[in-house]
Amino acid sequence: MTDKPFSESCVQNRDPILAVLHEWFADRRHVLEIGSGTGQHAVYFGAELPHLVWQTADVPQYHAGIRAWLDEAGLANVRPPLALDVNQPGWRDGRYDAVFSANTLHIMGWPEVEKFFEGVGEVLEPGGVLAVYGPFNYNGAFTSDSNARFDAWLKSRDPDSGVRDFEAVDTLAHAQGLVLQQDIAMPANNRTLVWHHIK
Repeated sequence: MTDKPFSESCVQNRDPILAVLHEWFADRRHVLEIGSGTGQHAVYFGAELPHLVWQTADVPQYHAGIRAWLDEAGLANVRPPLALDVNQPGWRDGRYDAVFSANTLHIMGWPEVEKFFEGVGEVLEPGGVLAVYGPFNYNGAFTSDSNARFDAWLKSRDPDSGVRDFEAVDTLAHAQGLVLQQDIAMPANNRTLVWHHIK
C-alpha cells in the first residue's frame, strides 16, 4: 500500500521516545495515544511493546491514514482509532493506566491544552503515567533558535498555536493530580515530560 500518510519526524524520533517508554511503560497495560496522527508511532511502539494494548485516537479526518498503517502492520495489540477531539467530552469515558501524546500541545490553542489535561485527569487511573513529547520553553525562553523559528512558523499558520511554556503546562498537570517524574532531553531540541497520577 503506497497511499499511507508519512511523517519523517516520526521515523527520526521514534527510537529516542521508545527508550523512554521502555522504562516508564514497562508495567503499564492499556495506553491511550492522544493525537495518533499518521499512525506510525502506534504501529512502531505497538510492535516493540507487545505487552501493551495501544489505543489510537485522533480527530476523524486522520482515521483513514491511521487505519492504513494498522491494516498493514496487523498488530493484535493496536486498536483502531477512537474519535477524539479534546473539546468534546465523549473521550473521557475510557480508563487507561497510561497516556501518550507526541507533538500535539503546540498545535492546539491554549484552551484546548487546558482541556487536554482536564481529560487526562479523568481517563488516567490513579497511579497512571502520562508521557508527552514535544518542544517546550523554560522560564519564558526558547531553548534553541530552531524552536523560535518553529514557533514563528506555527503562529503564521494559527496564531493560537505555539511552543508551550513548561511551567504553564506543569501547572495544568499538577491541578489534575499529576506530579512530574522526569523531564528528559530528546534530539532536535525536544523533551519528553513524564507525570505520575497520584489521585
